[in-house]
Formats: sequence, C-alpha cells, structure tokens
Amino acid sequence: MSVSVDSVFVHKIWNDNELSKMIGKDIPYPMLSDQDGSIGKLYGIYDEESGVETRGRFIIDPDGIIQGFEVLTPPVGRNVEESIRQVKAFQLVRATEGAEVTPSGWKPGKTTLKPGPHLVGNVWKEWKVSEAFED
Repeated sequence: MSVSVDSVFVHKIWNDNELSKMIGKDIPYPMLSDQDGSIGKLYGIYDEESGVETRGRFIIDPDGIIQGFEVLTPPVGRNVEESIRQVKAFQLVRATEGAEVTPSGWKPGKTTLKPGPHLVGNVWKEWKVSEAFED
C-alpha cells in the first residue's frame, strides 16, 4: 500500500491522469491518505514545518516488524524493481526460516547462502561462485 498526506481525491487524479498512463492500468495497491501526518510521524518521515512526508519505503513482515526501509528526498526517484527484489528476498528467507539467506544483488532463482560458522571468513568464496551477480 502507499500512504501520503495527499487526499484520496488527489490520489485518484494522480492515478487517472499520470500513473495509469505510465503503467497502462490503475494502481495495483491501496493508496491511503494521511492528511494529519500521523502515520508519517510514527515512521519519522513527516516534516512538521512543510506539512509533507519525505518519500519512504518500508518493508513490513507479516508479524508487523520492519525488515527494511529507504527514505529519499523528492529529487531522487525510487527503484520499484529493487523494492520488489528485496520483498522476494525477505519472503525467501522467511519461507526457509533463515536456513537460506540472500547475498547482495540476489535475484529469484539465483544462488543463496546457507548461514553458519562455515561462512565466517568464507563468504567471498561463496559469492565468487555464486550466480547472484550475473544478469
């Protein structure tokens, strides 16, 4: 879902006049309005002085625990593909109950790491043979 201080009417106009033209369909997730900034304040991204929220992305697991976050100022756009990659990585780690972890740049279907004492000082060896960095 997305959350912003914009009203539901602004969200609709943004979807109808911009987003749907960029992706060829309506936004595929709920957009919530946080007009008083209360949600943004909880996550530390609400700017009291300007009354807006800094752009942030929070990956929250099914237990309600923040697993990852990114906060950017408005001039720099976010990378949706990277966000999706990270969600898939967190899902894999959760599904394997931590028996598999993902190296930097990991993509679905690529080699994972098996955590344990054998990795200490040897991660580079695993990365060297890993497909994780191949496109």
